Amino acid sequence: MSTQNGRIEAGSSSFRKQQWKMLLLTMCCYLFFYTGRHNFGWAAKHLATALQISYEKIGWVSFAMLIGYAAGQLINGNLADRLSPKHMIATGGLLSVTANILISFSSSFTAILVLWTLNGYFQSMAWASGSRIIANWWQDKHRGMAFGMYTMAAGTSSIITYLFSILLVNESWRNVFRIPVLFLAAAVIIFFFFVRNKPSDLGYSDGAESDQPKPHWKESYRTVLTNKLFLVVCLSLGFQSMARYGLIFWVPLYFLNKETGTGGSQLWISLLLPVGMAVGALSFGFISDKLFNANRIRSIVLGMTMCSIVSLLLYCFHFKSGVLVGLFVFSAGFFAYGPQANFWPLSPELLGQAYVGTGIGIMNMCAYIFAALGEPLMGRLIDVTGNQSVIFITVAAIALLSAATILLTAFFKIPVVKPVIVIEQLKPINATS
Repeated sequence: MSTQNGRIEAGSSSFRKQQWKMLLLTMCCYLFFYTGRHNFGWAAKHLATALQISYEKIGWVSFAMLIGYAAGQLINGNLADRLSPKHMIATGGLLSVTANILISFSSSFTAILVLWTLNGYFQSMAWASGSRIIANWWQDKHRGMAFGMYTMAAGTSSIITYLFSILLVNESWRNVFRIPVLFLAAAVIIFFFFVRNKPSDLGYSDGAESDQPKPHWKESYRTVLTNKLFLVVCLSLGFQSMARYGLIFWVPLYFLNKETGTGGSQLWISLLLPVGMAVGALSFGFISDKLFNANRIRSIVLGMTMCSIVSLLLYCFHFKSGVLVGLFVFSAGFFAYGPQANFWPLSPELLGQAYVGTGIGIMNMCAYIFAALGEPLMGRLIDVTGNQSVIFITVAAIALLSAATILLTAFFKIPVVKPVIVIEQLKPINATS
């Protein structure tokens, strides 16, 4: 380990190993979080039949969860800046597991509505907290890549959830809420024992801001909510999230209803949606850093415009070839979710390191309020038209709104932050030499 005047360069091998360790631990934990959230769409058809309710009511249950998640983001993002992120993630994960298992034993619409709303809040304890950990450890030019990989873990979590759900949904919708979340329980326990919140926990300095007192919670909210550029970014993220959830929640229903006419083959094509999302998240982290020289805005415009075009093509053309359908479903996921990897780094880059948790919490709150509003709308459109493919034309319009909104940042000067951080070597508290 090379040192100079008692300092360790951020690129040193010892520090880099710890950076990657914490990133991978956080990714592996979040890899299973969607098993407790994205499983609901797969149970929607059977729930509607079992409870004898409309798809619009099913949409309102999803709405309630997303509102619970949004409210939780507003609270828990700020808490992540002042409490232990790893404790919040572990607590939220285990409570989400409990809520899912209780739902699996419920037969009441009201009970499921209440439990799924609470589950939204429990799930909200993870994302901003994980982002806080990553922002603590990755304060250099590779931050876009780190957040891209973190977002990829979320996309991969959808793959795992889809895979479990496809295998379980025809046996019993109750198993969709029981078996997958057991992996979430194991993941958060492992995460809790091995992750460290920040470099100083292992004897490194957190950088220049580590010596500064934490801002008061009121100051944190005031700083974030008065940043006009940041608020425009939040609005664009809201439309992006509405488009994403329009696909994640309703595409399973689209392919489940096509199953009887295709021998079930197209049901597996739906798995390409979260695969595309995972690949897109990783790709857009590199696209913003390398192709657009850390200009997140241009990368977001590219992704959401392409998402709109692909979704429009899915609506306009009824492809006979399974290969073509799979290609377009993959592309829809790639462009719908990939740009989200470019939104999260904008929190530390526009607000500063001290407000990462609060900023990401408010960003995610906006994202899920918009996503929540879209769920009953989608359900209503399906009920009225009797045509599940209407989701694609709706997603196309919403994605275009996201791209148009982010272009409003042209009225502001867009700062491109490329910090170079020097990490100081500190002796661990329990060190003997």
